[in-house]
Amino acid sequence: MADFCREVVGSPAFLVGNSIGCVVVMQAAVDYSEWVLGIAALNCSLRLLHDRKRKQLPWYRRFGANFATKVLSNKAIGSLFFKQIANAKTVSKILSQAYCRQEAVTDELIEILLKPAQDQGAADVFLAFTRYSQGPLPEDLLPILPCPTIILWGTKDPWEPFELSKEWANFSTVEKFIPLEGIGHCPQDEAPELVNPILRDWILSKRLLLKKR
Repeated sequence: MADFCREVVGSPAFLVGNSIGCVVVMQAAVDYSEWVLGIAALNCSLRLLHDRKRKQLPWYRRFGANFATKVLSNKAIGSLFFKQIANAKTVSKILSQAYCRQEAVTDELIEILLKPAQDQGAADVFLAFTRYSQGPLPEDLLPILPCPTIILWGTKDPWEPFELSKEWANFSTVEKFIPLEGIGHCPQDEAPELVNPILRDWILSKRLLLKKR
């Protein structure tokens, strides 16, 4: 992220992340503060299967999560699993769970998501992601962010429950916490007519403040 700001954008930028991407942009801001002007986090991953959080789960859920992780660590089994889900029918089904607005699940969206799955090494990347259970939690990064932050959250997200996110509004680095009623896990795609004006107005207000300094 920092390299992209440096080599492509050519200047510090506002970073927008969705799901696990929120953790990525937060970490970029912490490590390379000179390249990040602000952060917008959309339905941030709560990382409920993180090692530290997994300990709080009932024993049967811990067992199930640990078992699945070990099974998928087998390269042959993991690759077979990836092949079973990297198809239009399965991706459409998964998106239909994540999106509250079903009309947003289009053939174009499915094609966009499937294209990287054809790249060499795609299965390895996917499986590494499914096994990722360490590293920082969002609540570790939020208090030490060096820049202003805005959080948007679809209230109908089936994967990252809205009720568990409300306490994040209390972090001093979070300027705004905005619920998006009736929206699912990917609000930037599901409801751009709601998300884009919010982000645009917030970024413009931050830029105006920077110019006055």
